[in-house]
Amino acid sequence: MILLLVPASIVEPLKLLAVAIAGEGHWITGTVMIVIAYCASLLLVERIFRIVKPKLLTLPWFARVWSWLVVVRAKAVATFRRNSGQSRVRELR
Repeated sequence: MILLLVPASIVEPLKLLAVAIAGEGHWITGTVMIVIAYCASLLLVERIFRIVKPKLLTLPWFARVWSWLVVVRAKAVATFRRNSGQSRVRELR
């Protein structure tokens, strides 16, 4: 878990700093910073999570939370697909 917290604790404050810089009127610099921070967050944290996920799944509490999140995500995707399919049928009519 510490392996995931270290990059996240570095990148997340950068996002807040980018918003503050954009709020000061330097919106191009702030926008570039926030895009870089989000990319770093996605690439770094996601890569580390993929590496440590098998070990994390050996923890019973993490395995329960992870399986619950997977079920919730699957239901949300199914709902979205069902609703978007219905709107396409309406568009075709």
